[in-house]
Amino acid sequence: MIIADLIGKLISLIYASYLCKDIVINRFSDFQLNLNETTKNISAGIKLMFANIASILIIGIVKFGIERTWDVSTFGKISLTLSVSNMTMVFINAVGIIMFPILRRTNQEKRINIYTNMRDFLMMILLGLLMLYYPIKSFVSAWLPQYADSLKYMALLFPIFIYEGKMALLINPYLKTLRKEQMMLKVNIITMILSLFLTLVTTLVFRSLDFTILNIVVLLSLRSFVAEYYLANELKIAVVKDIILELSLTLIFILSGWFINSWLTTLIFTGSYLCYLIIKRKDIINTIGNIKTLIKA
Repeated sequence: MIIADLIGKLISLIYASYLCKDIVINRFSDFQLNLNETTKNISAGIKLMFANIASILIIGIVKFGIERTWDVSTFGKISLTLSVSNMTMVFINAVGIIMFPILRRTNQEKRINIYTNMRDFLMMILLGLLMLYYPIKSFVSAWLPQYADSLKYMALLFPIFIYEGKMALLINPYLKTLRKEQMMLKVNIITMILSLFLTLVTTLVFRSLDFTILNIVVLLSLRSFVAEYYLANELKIAVVKDIILELSLTLIFILSGWFINSWLTTLIFTGSYLCYLIIKRKDIINTIGNIKTLIKA
């Protein structure tokens, strides 16, 4: 599997180099060394690299704690549940790649408008996807009945794509555009340290699998809140009300999915989601109007 992964990445690198041959292949006489710019790029790259590693370890530490405290079968079942939640992240990350170059070419005022419009539209879509929870769970339970018991943790883990999606599509591209790599690094490292502390408490002290898994959503939502609050101050926009609404919907989803665990869960969340749309109706209408104008232009 490792060899296949390396071969696949090598082929993709060669193909990408071919597509970008005007950048990759140049005459040596065209080469210019700018030490100042090189130092800045290396510094930003190192910070982003460690920020990415810390981001991976936020969930990785929790998974390692589960593996060390419980048996391998429990870890495998939790990994399956995580994989179901992470499927949406493949598509979200693919879209997130195009955000950074777009933002680099826009001025400050347009960036603020893009952020508010993208945020309203994105959260409307991501929160709406939570309504698919019980149908997906029912399908997977019928497909893999031996994993039916562990799928109850989907109620805790399914919302993670909301906060991961917001980080990938909005917050991280904006922080990169504003050259706030240091802030990205700080937020991820602090969250990683908090992940280590909470994992030790829930696995060694309480030995509670439920609280250990809940750590993942708590940590990712906390990281998203801190990073977005900082970004909102930089852009001088208000997001606290929206964050509270999103956290409320997430809490309703988790509680209804965990304690009720039936199609009533979908009805309860759908009603709550409709209330959210009513509260945000003016912002959503403006966002849809701005998107239509952009498409026509």
